[in-house]
Amino acid sequence: MIQDSLFRGLMPFVLAAILLIPTGAGAAEKLRVVASFSVLGDFLEQVGGDDIELSTIVGANGDAHMFQPAPSDAKALTRASLLVVNGLGFEGWIDRLQASSGFGGTLLVATDGVTPLPADDDDHAESGAPDPHAWHSVSQARVYVQNIRDALIQADPDRREGYERRAASYLSQLETLAQDLQSRIAQVPEQQRTVVTSHDAFGYLANDLKINMLAPQGLSTESEASAADVAKIIRQIRKGDIQAVFVGNISDERLIRQIARETEARIGGTLYSDALSGPDEPAGTYLKMMTHNVSTIVDALQQQEKSSK
Repeated sequence: MIQDSLFRGLMPFVLAAILLIPTGAGAAEKLRVVASFSVLGDFLEQVGGDDIELSTIVGANGDAHMFQPAPSDAKALTRASLLVVNGLGFEGWIDRLQASSGFGGTLLVATDGVTPLPADDDDHAESGAPDPHAWHSVSQARVYVQNIRDALIQADPDRREGYERRAASYLSQLETLAQDLQSRIAQVPEQQRTVVTSHDAFGYLANDLKINMLAPQGLSTESEASAADVAKIIRQIRKGDIQAVFVGNISDERLIRQIARETEARIGGTLYSDALSGPDEPAGTYLKMMTHNVSTIVDALQQQEKSSK
């Protein structure tokens, strides 16, 4: 009788302890993933959700071309099971970082399966390297997301359902985005879609939306615009009556502002190229970045059209 009474007294504590014991996939340690730069980090957040522990090496408004890894980046990579990079020569520092960190996980090149555009600047054209900025094409971004989904499932099959569900939802959002961008650019006649930016990072966007992109600086922000390149852009602006030029979030504004002064073109706004913005800025996610860039271009081109009438 005393034993029964004691057992009944302990039962609530036993049940509470059982409820606190983690079970199933929810108890498993989160998959540790490292993204090389912010756009990939956003894709991973959209697909991985709360099932992954994510570190992003080059963060918001960071320049992946000029980046120098820190010891903390090597430490994050040492702990990771999956590393996601853009590839196509975009992260020139990534091999050194992998070697120094002793990374032993899985490497995913997110551009595997994309259709790369050839480089159109001298430095890259001579080496045969393609344009690495493929995420600026929404159709190519879908390939990135599908690759990320498959890599997460392979690394963490117990959470397959969540990865597939979130990827399907995000891929649907990307399809809607592509249609929206086409609708926005359709407001500007094709013959009036000439855009001047500092950094030649928008070739894929230009290809998708039939925009003529001019840039004095090459595919990498490490390259310097020559005096001849700048003079050529100035002549094209004057000849084509281009009245708006755009600065980039990772590029030095001085060159574009110099061109604007010499041609009396106005600054049409900021375009986000190789990095997302901070969360309180207009391009904190990939969806917001693409919408902001195209809306900024369309607004400037429409104002140019009105002023020329």
